[in-house]
Amino acid sequence: MLYAVICKDKPNSTPLRDATRPTHLDYLQKDGLSKGRPVFTGPMLGADEATPIGSLMVVEAESRAAIEEWAAGDPYAKAGLFESVEIRPFRKVIG
Repeated sequence: MLYAVICKDKPNSTPLRDATRPTHLDYLQKDGLSKGRPVFTGPMLGADEATPIGSLMVVEAESRAAIEEWAAGDPYAKAGLFESVEIRPFRKVIG
């Protein structure tokens, strides 16, 4: 099953995002693969179309429990970057 993981950063958290980014990318590419497989991921941007304000990740996982565990294990989440995390089942239709 695919899940959309929609994360909103806490205000003024760009330094924390930047500092945590290398471990976050490692998690997406290898460390977190036992619970979920990223299909596509990337930052959501602010009105200036440059500043990250959150993350959007579409991830394949066996169950809601697995994706919740996967999202909680993300180094960004562990570092306290996110103000909120929303997990929604997702169905790919085009692309």
